[in-house]
Amino acid sequence: MIPQQWASPCGKQCTNKYAALTKLPWRVFCKKGCDSDGDTWEECLEDCNQLCYKDPVLKDQKWSAYIDRSPGSASYSEECFHACVSGCGYKFEVKPDEADKVSPNRPLKPEPEPVQKSKRKPVDHIFPPDVPDTSA
Repeated sequence: MIPQQWASPCGKQCTNKYAALTKLPWRVFCKKGCDSDGDTWEECLEDCNQLCYKDPVLKDQKWSAYIDRSPGSASYSEECFHACVSGCGYKFEVKPDEADKVSPNRPLKPEPEPVQKSKRKPVDHIFPPDVPDTSA
């Protein structure tokens, strides 16, 4: 474990904001905002968009968006984005009120197309032919 005095100020702010045990995943995404490779606020926001809202992995196959590494459901992607933006805000010293107003520039992850289940046809019961009893 890294001693508290060695942690970055940005990371400390993420730890404070997402201190509750139930908020632990969002703390991770906040720290990813802190550690973004973006050199500007805008680049950091784009990193958050790419982290939390993925495109389909296979071209022209919407369902393939579900094999990416983003958080999952649309609400999780949105929470991921806002946590990451918080980290960007701490990194670039943007006021929390301004960071809270940022919206993703991507649509929510596509919902999978419903899988058509084939309806089973009723099966005629097939009875085995009469077999003579071999027990004697």
